[in-house]
Amino acid sequence: MKLSNLIKKLALTAQALTLALGFGVASMASAVVVSAPAYAAQSNCSDPSAADPLTAGATCAQANGTKDNLFASNGIFVVVANSLIFLVGAVAVIFLIIGGLRYVVSNGDSKAVEGAKNTILYAIVGIVVAVISFALVQFVITSLNKAQ
Repeated sequence: MKLSNLIKKLALTAQALTLALGFGVASMASAVVVSAPAYAAQSNCSDPSAADPLTAGATCAQANGTKDNLFASNGIFVVVANSLIFLVGAVAVIFLIIGGLRYVVSNGDSKAVEGAKNTILYAIVGIVVAVISFALVQFVITSLNKAQ
């Protein structure tokens, strides 16, 4: 008896989620259709009769103000990589501070001191990894930009 009630509740939940998802997709589709002319007006369709129609189509489809190169100085790859590296470095510094506080308040307890030293060691390793990864990402980005 309880199993049948559970199955009915699951079926009703699945139907409700399907309806909600369907209405959400329909509302997004209407928003895209309404805003399509605005995107077309902002495109780079300067010369549709270029020698290479594939390049002309790609250029026409690209909105004004977008980057040609994902790896440019302010490209999306650079922004995401630098943000993640900053986040890893910040977390490592926070754990370095936590490890130092744990070491100070350990009061000579050997297990607490060992745990604090491990926290400090791994935080320093995290900072070194963040610095090396930043240098590596910058090297790869400059190499890709020079190749183009």
